[in-house]
Amino acid sequence: MANTVQIDPASRVACFDVDCQYCFTPECPDELPVPDALAIVPHLNAQARFASLRLGSKDAHSPKAVWVADSDDEQFAPVEGANVDIKWKKHAVPGTKGFELIAGLPAIPEYDYFVWKGVELDMHPYGACFHDFAKKMSTGVIEFLRARDITTVIVGGLATDYCVKNTVLQLLGVGFKVVLNLAACRGIAAETVEQAKKDMLQAGAVIVSSTDELVQETQL
Repeated sequence: MANTVQIDPASRVACFDVDCQYCFTPECPDELPVPDALAIVPHLNAQARFASLRLGSKDAHSPKAVWVADSDDEQFAPVEGANVDIKWKKHAVPGTKGFELIAGLPAIPEYDYFVWKGVELDMHPYGACFHDFAKKMSTGVIEFLRARDITTVIVGGLATDYCVKNTVLQLLGVGFKVVLNLAACRGIAAETVEQAKKDMLQAGAVIVSSTDELVQETQL
């Protein structure tokens, strides 16, 4: 990880708040709480000052989805289907606190672009750029960024080892420069976070420890 990272002028930079919802925080202990998840908010807001556009995403899941685990023991069990892989606890159900963005982030209409993913009962995408595992059904994120001549995306969110990692890899896969801000992320488990960081670095991501390591080439 570099001490400082030069990024393009702000007009060509976007930031992405990936799945920053209460269901991934200790505020919702019966869902998928990530330790220290609430601490990412000031870092997400700080990195937004380096960008001209702010994007966000949310999981939006039915409690009747085919991948919903009925018990803790069943979680992580394989699930058959083209766009599901393993069982997870019920989480991010619209209308519940778990579905809501963490306090301190912008209201949904204040984002420049927003994605809701995983609405279908038999689809559980992790990355925010595609609805399906085959990467054929775009959420519109890539097209939105390209239409606005964005070259660099600064990413943070929840969780580092799942939805954040997959979003980063999807953006890298279509040619964007991606900067992962570790201060603006939290992960589920140390082992999977370390592997996710290796995967992202190998794919070409730039990883910084905090927003302080971002150096902008022009003034905002």
